[in-house]
Amino acid sequence: MRIVIVEDNETLANAIAYRLRDRGHAADVLTDGDAADLYLEQEGADLIVLDINLPGRSGLEILRSLRHRGDSAPVILLTARTETSDRVSGLDMGADDYLVKPFEMDELEARIRALSRRKQLDYGARETVGDLEFDRTARQVSAKGQVLDVPRREMAVLECLLERRGRIVPKSQLTDYVYGVGADVDDSAVEPHVSRLRKRLQNLGIRIKTARGLGYLLEVQK
Repeated sequence: MRIVIVEDNETLANAIAYRLRDRGHAADVLTDGDAADLYLEQEGADLIVLDINLPGRSGLEILRSLRHRGDSAPVILLTARTETSDRVSGLDMGADDYLVKPFEMDELEARIRALSRRKQLDYGARETVGDLEFDRTARQVSAKGQVLDVPRREMAVLECLLERRGRIVPKSQLTDYVYGVGADVDDSAVEPHVSRLRKRLQNLGIRIKTARGLGYLLEVQK
């Protein structure tokens, strides 16, 4: 999944992002409420970890904006122990869960897994494309009954391209998905992952086309 972390404590935000990326997710970090609201409106997210107290727009204002424009992405609020009324307000506004600081990373991961399972029920935990089956819950790829050994960054490339199947995905967007927004990597860093994934898929009825100067496009061969 592509998870957006909105938290002004950069140490905590980066620690969460590091843990989630290590688990194979794409994680973007934003520390300002106004910038986060604009980013979420333009880019969206599969799941949002959202602090209530932020510089600029508050987490509750961001949540209100999300739900007002019909964005149903799961939201986990991060709150202080004294913010009981804010937690209630957040849940009433459409937050899906909350965690009280300080919290254990294992608990955050468990709550993310629970919400991701709920989200996956909406559009199917398994997706079949050509001869390939992608299991989002298990984060597993199989073909013709055989599980494929796909490294996590290639898995992230595949997930991003599958979600945008039939559309050109700019290289910069793919890089953000794999490494996270703001990661200190050049867009060319994603090229080896695309190349290796292309070779894995070449006999499975799936093609990754390069749209020169634009990005990549995943197509099912007929």
